[in-house]
Amino acid sequence: MGDPLNAGDDAAEALGMVARAARPYLDALPHLPVRDAAHAHLLEELDGPLPESGDGTMTAVADLLRIGTRAATHSSGPRYFHFVVGGSTPAAQAADWVTSLLDQAAGLWPNSPFAARAEAVVLRWLKELLGLPPTHGGVLTPSATFANLTGLACARFWWARRHGVDVTAEGLVGLPGMPVFSSGYVHASSRKALQVLGLGRDTVRTFTRDDAGRLDVDALDRELAASGPAVLIGNAGEVNGGDFDPIDEMADLAERHGAWLHVDGAFGLFAAVSPLTAPLVRGVERADSVAADGHKWLNVPYESGFAFVRDPLLLGHAFGTWNAPYLPEPDEERVNYNNLGPESSRRARALPIWATLRAYGREGHRVMVERHRSLALRLGRRIAESPDLELLAPVTLFVVCFRYRPAGVAPDTLDDLNRRLGEEIVEDARVYAGTTVYRGVVALRPAIVNWRTTEEDVDLLASVVRELGARLHTP
Repeated sequence: MGDPLNAGDDAAEALGMVARAARPYLDALPHLPVRDAAHAHLLEELDGPLPESGDGTMTAVADLLRIGTRAATHSSGPRYFHFVVGGSTPAAQAADWVTSLLDQAAGLWPNSPFAARAEAVVLRWLKELLGLPPTHGGVLTPSATFANLTGLACARFWWARRHGVDVTAEGLVGLPGMPVFSSGYVHASSRKALQVLGLGRDTVRTFTRDDAGRLDVDALDRELAASGPAVLIGNAGEVNGGDFDPIDEMADLAERHGAWLHVDGAFGLFAAVSPLTAPLVRGVERADSVAADGHKWLNVPYESGFAFVRDPLLLGHAFGTWNAPYLPEPDEERVNYNNLGPESSRRARALPIWATLRAYGREGHRVMVERHRSLALRLGRRIAESPDLELLAPVTLFVVCFRYRPAGVAPDTLDDLNRRLGEEIVEDARVYAGTTVYRGVVALRPAIVNWRTTEEDVDLLASVVRELGARLHTP
C-alpha cells in the first residue's frame, strides 16, 4: 500500500467506519462485562512483524475496531469502579473526535489561536464552576500528576526565590532541602511530582493524629513555626476512604506562617460543584496552587488535568523563558500555553472540556455529582445491612471503602480472603473494583464517577462481592 499520500481519499471513509461502529458499541456498553476473557486471544492479533508495505487504511482501522471493541477493558462503562476513572460524556467524546480531526498544536497562539482561545475559555469556566478566584492563572495538563507537578514547580520557584535563587535558571545546587508537609493522605502523584522536580519523593513529612492518616493540625502548626518557608500539600479527597484534609485550617496555617499551600484535588475538587458537598473543600480558594483531573469526575477523555496558581506570573517563571529565539514572546492576550506548563507539544485537550461544559453547564455537573454521591450512599447502606460486609469508612463523596467479613472467619485470615476476592472480582469482570490497605486492613474501594452508572450497577456490585466472597469462603 505504501505512501499515505496515496491514501488521502481513505480518511473520511475510515472515520465513517469508526462512526458506524460507535452506535452498536455504545448501545452495548452499559451491559458489557468490564473485560471479556473470551476475547483475550484477540490481543495476539495486535502483534507480528512490522509490515513491509502495509495493509492499507481500511484494513488497519477495521482490525483495530474489531479487536478493540471486543478485547479492550470497557472502562468507560457504568460498572467500572476501579482507579477513579470517569467515562466520557457524549459531548466530550464527540469533541475528542473533533480534536483528532483538527489535530491542532495547542502550545503556541500563532500556531492555533483556536486551541489557545478554547483553553483560555475553559480555564475561566472551570474557575467559575469550582469557585476559584478569576485572577488565578491556569493551564491544562495531561493529568493530575502533571497538574501537581505544575503547582509544586511554582511552589519550588517561590521557595527558592525566598532564598535568593532563581531555581529555573540556576537549579537547586547550594539550596537546603525544601520542607514539604502533609497529612497521611498525601498521594503518590504528589510524591512523584516532587521526585521529578529534584526535591525527593520521600522528603514529605506527614503529621497524623490516627492510623487513617488524618491531619494533626496542632503538630503541623508547631513545625511551621520552626521550619522557615515551607510547602504544605492539602488533599481534597483521599483515595482509600474518600476523606478530606481540613483545607480551610491549612490555609489559616499557611497565612500565619508564610507557607505555600498546594491542594491536590484530583477528584475531590469537584465537591465544590454541589452545595451538599462544597463544605468539604472550603478554603481551596485561598490555596496558592490547586491541581485536579478532568478524566475523573468531569467525565472527559484521557488525558486531561488542570492546574491553577494564585500568582499567574509564577507559571511563566517556572516553565517559560527558554531562550529559544524561534519561539514567540509571551503576550498578555495571546497566551502561549507551552510557556505555562511542563509540556511543549500539546494536543488541544481543551475541546472536550469546552464541549461538556457548554453542553451540560453548571446544573448538569451539579446533578451528576449529587447522583454519584447518592449512589455511593446507597451502596453504603447495602453494605451496612449485609451480615457479611463491613463498611470501614464513612461515605463522604463517592468512594465506598469496605470489606467482606463473613461470620466465623479468623481475623488473621481476613486480609488474604479480601485480597483474593479483589482478584476474583477483576477476573470475573462483571464489575471492576480493586483492593487497597486502609487503616491496616485489606479493603475494597469502588469509586462511583461514571455518568452512566445507575442504581442497578451499584446493586450488581454488592451482589457480585457477596456471591464471589461466598464462593471463596466455603466453610
